[in-house]
Amino acid sequence: MKSKKYIVLVLLATSALFACNSNNKTIELHDSTQVANAGDTTVATDLAFKNDTLKNIYASYTNLKDALVATKASEAKLAANGLATALKGFAGCESAANIASKISAATDIKVQRAAFNDLNVELIPVFKHAALTAGTIYVQHCPMANNGDGADWLSSAKKIQNPYYGDEMMECGRVAEEIKGK
Repeated sequence: MKSKKYIVLVLLATSALFACNSNNKTIELHDSTQVANAGDTTVATDLAFKNDTLKNIYASYTNLKDALVATKASEAKLAANGLATALKGFAGCESAANIASKISAATDIKVQRAAFNDLNVELIPVFKHAALTAGTIYVQHCPMANNGDGADWLSSAKKIQNPYYGDEMMECGRVAEEIKGK
C-alpha cells in the first residue's frame, strides 16, 4: 500500500512540473476579485490572481465544479465549454483545455466526473505554484473517488461539497491543502 501511495505522489509531483506548464510571465494585478461558489454555503472569498486569465479560469472551473456537485450534466457541459475557452487563452494549458472540451462533449455525469479528475491533475498545480496573490483556495480530497484511488478538486470554501459524488456522498472528503495568496 505504501508503494502505491509513493507512486501516486511521484506521479502528482511529476504532473505538477508539466501540467499547464506555461512561462507564467504575468503582470501582477492587485485588484481583489470576488469569486462566489454557488455550491458553497460560506461567504464568497476575496481571491486575487496574477492576471485576468487566471481569474477567468478559476471562475469557470468553479462553475463546472458546482454543476458536478449539483449533479447537473447539462450545466456541467456549458461550464466545461466556458472553461475550455478560458484555458485556450493560457499558454501551456492545451491538455487541460482538451479535457474540458471532453467534459463539455459528454452527456453522462459519470463520464464528466471521471474527466474532472484528469482536469484537476492538470489545473491544481497551476493554482498551487503561481496563481494566487490574495485569499485562500482549498485543495480537497475524496478517498473514494477515481475507483478508490482518490481524487482532488479546488474549492473557495473549507466545507466539503463533493463533485465526484454530489448528493450521493456530499460530504465525503477532507481539506488536503490550503493554497494561500502570496
